[in-house]
Order: sequence, then C-alpha cells, then structure tokens
Amino acid sequence: MKKLLLLVATAAGAVFVQRKIKEQQAEQNLWHEATATPPSSSSSSDS
Repeated sequence: MKKLLLLVATAAGAVFVQRKIKEQQAEQNLWHEATATPPSSSSSSDS
C-alpha cells in the first residue's frame, strides 16, 4: 500500500512540475512578444 501511495505522490508531483514549466514558458513567450522590437516597415522589395 505504501508503494502505491508513493507512486501516486510521485506522479502528482511530476504533473505539478510539468504544469509549472509550461506555465512559465507561456509567460516567457508573452514577455518576449510584448518586449520584442517590431520589424521595420521599410523593405526594399516594395520599390
């Protein structure tokens, strides 16, 4: 019974860590998008 409880606790911990990593990655992507310099609108192919 203790092994099963340990397995469930380990699985729950792994899911928690995975969600936190995805959450941090999503927030980092938002910050990157918000702070990235916009591409220049002058392109030589328009001429």
